[in-house]
Amino acid sequence: MEDHNQEDQNQNPADPAAEQTENPGAPRRRLGRGLNALLGRGGDPDAELNQDGSPSESQESPAPAESSDQIDIDLIDRNPYQPRQDFAADSLKELEGSIRQHGILQPLLVRPFDGAYQLIAGERRLKAAREAGLKTVPCRVMQLEEREVCEVAIEENLKRKDLNVLEKAQAFKNYLSQFDSTIEQLAQRLSLDRSTVNNMIRLLDLAEPVKQALQAEKISAGHARTLLSLDNEKQVALCEQIQSESLSVRKTEAEVRKILKGEADTVPFDNSNAKQPSAAPQMTNHLVDLQQQLREILGAQVEIKLKTEHSGQIVIPFDSNDTFERITGVLRKSA
Repeated sequence: MEDHNQEDQNQNPADPAAEQTENPGAPRRRLGRGLNALLGRGGDPDAELNQDGSPSESQESPAPAESSDQIDIDLIDRNPYQPRQDFAADSLKELEGSIRQHGILQPLLVRPFDGAYQLIAGERRLKAAREAGLKTVPCRVMQLEEREVCEVAIEENLKRKDLNVLEKAQAFKNYLSQFDSTIEQLAQRLSLDRSTVNNMIRLLDLAEPVKQALQAEKISAGHARTLLSLDNEKQVALCEQIQSESLSVRKTEAEVRKILKGEADTVPFDNSNAKQPSAAPQMTNHLVDLQQQLREILGAQVEIKLKTEHSGQIVIPFDSNDTFERITGVLRKSA
């Protein structure tokens, strides 16, 4: 019980403004590294972590911050950018029992907001503390901008095993829309590879039954990424086959190649009197790379459709007004 509490309460934040105060002329550190310090992982952004983002057992657990304040629990509002939608009841119950016995070992991160406080990091601890009947909780009061609050919420949950990949993907997409950002900018802010962010966001384009299977962990993210090259109907059919036959990701990739090859090899019945339509030109490797770059830059499933070798269309789909505004904003900046 004690280990669970310590694992969940491992955020011992350092003051991100301290370095700037001591040396105001120094360039501001990339936020990805600053978030590691803010969330209690010290100055080493590559510190060994468990799958849930907590320090490994080989690392010494941090001591509670000395400068924490006791704040009335009713004055703390949740973080509106929290990616997690579902909190496991059994896990919260275990954490509640640990808090009853040992208290909150690491302070929550909050910021002043509308005459009270808004949570930055530590929602599981806050929920468990309320269930345990605590009236006040130890907090570290930080001065962060709206964008940084969102980034901390993403960073805090990013490496947690129990946070569904679709919740992470939705958090990324919401960030791009909310802060008029590009995938490359978000990746830099979180010290992630651009392709990692882009591939995760693309999962939101899956057919709804496939997303449900992914959320229920009936298929893996690797399976899901493989299905993206198929249309919705074929995605659903192969998703069902993955589950019924327990296909590995590699076997799923082979099935996708077989399906795509079958589509390419399909020839209509022979009718010598009918006028045969001219075949669409093949995409060159250069155009395939260009299409992928456009997808990453715009955060959308851009398609390059060729009509002839020298003409065609670039299709940029959008599913909401916010997405449309974000895409047009990126295009204006690039103009």
